[in-house]
Amino acid sequence: MISSRANKPQLARPAAPESKLHPRNRHRARYDFARLIAAEPALREFVERKVHDEHGEPSIDFANPAAVIALNRALLNDSYGIHAWELSPHSLCPPVPGRADYLHYLADLLAASNGGVVPRTKTMRVLDIGTGASCIYPLIGCSEYGWRFVATDINAAALANAQRILDANSQLKSKITLHLQASSQAVFKGVIADDDWFDLTLCNPPFHASEAEALEANRNKWAKLGKHDNVESARRNFGGEGAELWCEGGEQGFILRMIGESARIATRCFWFTTLVSKATSLPAICDALKSANVVQHKTIAMRQGQKQSRFVAWTFLNAQQQEGWRNLRW
Repeated sequence: MISSRANKPQLARPAAPESKLHPRNRHRARYDFARLIAAEPALREFVERKVHDEHGEPSIDFANPAAVIALNRALLNDSYGIHAWELSPHSLCPPVPGRADYLHYLADLLAASNGGVVPRTKTMRVLDIGTGASCIYPLIGCSEYGWRFVATDINAAALANAQRILDANSQLKSKITLHLQASSQAVFKGVIADDDWFDLTLCNPPFHASEAEALEANRNKWAKLGKHDNVESARRNFGGEGAELWCEGGEQGFILRMIGESARIATRCFWFTTLVSKATSLPAICDALKSANVVQHKTIAMRQGQKQSRFVAWTFLNAQQQEGWRNLRW
C-alpha cells in the first residue's frame, strides 16, 4: 500500500472478468489509459515505459510510487472531477478503487437501515478517523453521494496537505471539515461534541504495532514485487510513516479502543465502522462488541482482485431509536 492511514462512470473498456469490486464502483473496468492520460498528462511517461499487464495491455509499474500517484491523480480527476490532488513526502498513497469500494459498501449498510435507499440528505454527516494527507474518503464520498464529512487526524502536516487539496476544489470545500485530534490515545474523544450527530463513522486504522513491524511488512511487499533494493527504497515505495502505519497495540488495539470510546457516545452515531485488515483480529473485536452491549454488529466482506478485505460495523441504537433517527435525519 502506498495512503493515510491506507471514478466516474465506468471506463470505456469492458469490465475485467476477474473484477470483484462493488457493482457501483466506477473502477471495475480495466484502466483506459488514453482517457486517463487526457485527464492527467503526467501519467503518459509512466505508461509509455511499455509495461504490460497479464492481459497484454499497457499498464504502469505499481512498484513505482510516482507512477501510482499519477494514476490516482488521473482517476480522481477523470472519475470525480477532483483537481490538484497532491501528497506530501512519505504520505501513504491510497489505491483509489479500494477506497471507493469501502464507501459503496457503507452506502449499502445505510440503505439496509433505510428501506433500501441510500441517504443523501443535506444533514448526512460522516466522520473519517485518520483521514491523512490524501483526504481520500471524504473526497470520494462527497463526490459520489453528496455526504458531508468531518475528517480527523493527529498529524497537523497531513491536515495541511488535505486543506490544500480542498482549497483547489471549491465544490467540495464547504462539505468537508478538517479537525486536528490532539491526543494520540483518543479516537472520538475531543472530536465529537455534545451537540454533534453522525450517521456514520469510517476508519482505516494503522496496521502495525511498531515501526519495525511496519518496515518488515514493507520489505516483504518489496520482495514480492521482485525488487531487491535497500530498506530506504522500500520505505519510499510503500510510503506512510508514524501513526499512519503503527500504533500501540496495532490494528487490534486501536479498534478495541475505538469500541470502548464508542460506547460513551452510543446515541451520537447510527453506524460505527472500521476496516479490519487481519482476520485474526476479528474474534477479539467481536468479544469487545459483545462486552460493549451493542445492539447489532456486522462483518462485511469485500473483495478487490485477489485481496480479501472486510469491515466491522456496529450500532447501539435499538429499533425504535433507529426509526426515530431515520425520520429526523433521512
